[in-house]
Amino acid sequence: MPEKRIVPAPVAVVATTPSDAHTWNLVYLQLLLEEQGFVVHNLGPCVPFREVVGECVATAPDLLVLSSVNGHGAIEIPACAAAVRARPEVAGMRIVVGGKLTTEGFLENRKNREMLSSGVDAVFSPEQPVGDFIDYLKQFSGVAERLPTTRRGSGIR
Repeated sequence: MPEKRIVPAPVAVVATTPSDAHTWNLVYLQLLLEEQGFVVHNLGPCVPFREVVGECVATAPDLLVLSSVNGHGAIEIPACAAAVRARPEVAGMRIVVGGKLTTEGFLENRKNREMLSSGVDAVFSPEQPVGDFIDYLKQFSGVAERLPTTRRGSGIR
């Protein structure tokens, strides 16, 4: 009989920018990531960059998800991504961002390129279907084998 391979669950850190006090987006992301098999460390709203960097170094996650609802993500996220990328301990970690990243309601190409050049691996806009993000998550160890998933029971563990 073949030996069963235990695939460790991927780990994600979820946070927002220091100026963003919104919480429901982070709860939604946490639940979505957990449904896809991730262990999630949700840092909550208004997180200083040093705390994001510290958590990433301490937990060595596979993924950092930065969310913005107040429209200041395009201003603040590049600095956070650059600070995280400066740490060799988490060099292989992926960084994705999404939400309302500007107050204009759309992310112009220049700002998108600026985010990507700061160390962000992917940018998800509010106009994109959530399926695009779920498809992105399939690259992480063990996640593709578990998709699609359905939540059983009450919905919150």
